[in-house]
Formats: sequence, C-alpha cells, structure tokens
Amino acid sequence: MTKRLKTTAAAAILLVIGLVVSGCTASRLEPGAGVDARAVLEDFKGRGMMGHLEALQRIADDNGGTRASGTSGYEESARYVEEQLRAAGYTPVRQTFTFRGEGKNRKQVESFNILAETGGSAENTVVVGGHLDSVEDGPGINDNGSGVAAILETAKWMKEKGITPANRVVFAFWGAEENDLDGSRHYVDELSKAQKDKIAAYLNVDMAASPNGVRSFHDGDGSEFGDAGPSGSDGIESVYERFFKDNALPAESTVFDGGSDYQPFLRAGIPVGGLFSGDVAKKTKAQMQSYGGEAGKDLDSCYHQACDTISNTNADLLKEMSAAMAYATAAYALASRG
Repeated sequence: MTKRLKTTAAAAILLVIGLVVSGCTASRLEPGAGVDARAVLEDFKGRGMMGHLEALQRIADDNGGTRASGTSGYEESARYVEEQLRAAGYTPVRQTFTFRGEGKNRKQVESFNILAETGGSAENTVVVGGHLDSVEDGPGINDNGSGVAAILETAKWMKEKGITPANRVVFAFWGAEENDLDGSRHYVDELSKAQKDKIAAYLNVDMAASPNGVRSFHDGDGSEFGDAGPSGSDGIESVYERFFKDNALPAESTVFDGGSDYQPFLRAGIPVGGLFSGDVAKKTKAQMQSYGGEAGKDLDSCYHQACDTISNTNADLLKEMSAAMAYATAAYALASRG
C-alpha cells in the first residue's frame, strides 16, 4: 500500500469532479445467489496462502531483501505468479509501462502488470487486483504479498471448483503501486471509454494478514465516512458484509483514502471495493474486543519496513480475508444484470 493520504476537503472536491467527468455507465450487477459463504470459508481454511508467502519471502531473501518494481526481486516474484497461474490453467500476460523512480535524477524505470482472465461475458467484466511490488526497504510480505496470495488462491479455487463465470474476471497483479499507483493507473488509462463502461466492479485487496489486524472492507455507500464510491460500490460493500455476517465474523468498514490501487478505478467512475487489514492505525479497545490482539498497538507495526516478513503475518486472518475475496469474486462472476 502506498503511503496513506490525508483526507481533506480539497481532495474530496477533486474526487467528486473526477467522478462527474469520467463517470462509468456499466450495467449494475446483482451479485450473489448460489455462493455459500460458509462453504467458501471452510474451503479456504485448508488452502495454500502461506505457501505463497513463504515463496515470496525466499525471493526477497535472495534479492537484497526487496521485491520493489524494477528490481530482480520483482521479476522473480512475477515469474512465480505466472507459474502458479499457468499451472492452474490460466494464460497470464504482461502489460508493460514505465514510471519515474525515486532519487535525485528520478530516472525512468520499466515495470509491468500481470493479467490473467477467465471466460465469460466481457460486457460485465470484474477486475480483481492487488499490487505485487514491495517497498524498496523491505520484502513486503503483508504489504502486499498477502493480497497476492489471496488473489492467487481465489483464481486457483475457481478453477478447482469448476466455476464457470457468466461475467469475465480479470485477475490483476499491479506493478509500482508503492511508487504512485503506476501500474493500476496505466491499466485504467489504457482503457477506452467503452472498455471502462464494461467494468462492472473492481475488487481490491491490499494487506490481508496484518499481525494485529482487523477485518475491514471499503465504505462503498459512504454511510460511515461520508465519501461513497461510484454507483455500484454499495453493492460490493454489501457482498463483503454478507460474507462476514454469514460466517459470524466481526468486520467493519474503512474509508476510501486514495492509498491503494482502487483509486484509478474510482476516479474513472467504476464501482470499487475491497479488503484491508490495517497498517499504522492503533487498534482500539473496541477492536480488541471484536478481533483480539492488542489495543494501543499498530495494526501492522512493520508497515513499509524491513521487518515486514512472513513472521509479520496473521495466518488465520489471511484465511478469512482470502475467503472473503473468493466469495466476492465468485458472487460477481456469477451475477446477473440488475
């Protein structure tokens, strides 16, 4: 996750202007019937998310402790993701782009996104994404190896369950999120208006295993934080709410603060939502009572640091958040038009 942005009145005005100018007219989907939230969670209790984190940790260890875009660690992370997708029956492709790196000269750096899609109608496309890169200072196993693991297992689970999407799903692993959301922004910028109009939902996952974390999903209808997502975002929020309620798991909504890859989609007027387990916010006493953990301590005290290793993860939370992502993906993949 990029450094979290402060929500200001000016930023909110710019956000509204962006939505008015570039509003999306995709058909609204009615997600859901036929997907059993409790069965999905049971499936994910035995899936291999931690194995993916172990692989990404080894890659970081072998490449100077980082998986940042433009480094050998990122390239090896990408090859791992591609191998996993191919083994599951997908055909991943790379979408290349350049971005300006950090430092005095801010030289151009080449990177890429990885995209893999299912069958199904492109008229109501569902994009499921999370960033593959880490910061330069650490291996990024929670931020965002955990999201990568959730998406990979969602893609594999759909194949293994024989789920035939009515609506095309694009699984996306973004590059250079930690720089300035460069990969996801490039993806959205390359879409024509007609293509944007066909994206019915963007589902994001950025940090899903915070060691002192919470279960949170974005406030699509704006009822908690005042800034709703584009039309249809309330439906995404409702899907996540239903998953956690059906599984009797406490959960809460979180603000759209612009700090992750949903932002380019949001500005394009595309319905957005997603999952987040927390970074530098302190856990409250109320949250401790709901989720356990330690009140007064950061949700992830290793956020953007070298200590964001596999030991900086909550395996049980990762199972629950990954299952929530799989449930939402399947619900939208099988959804009918409203």
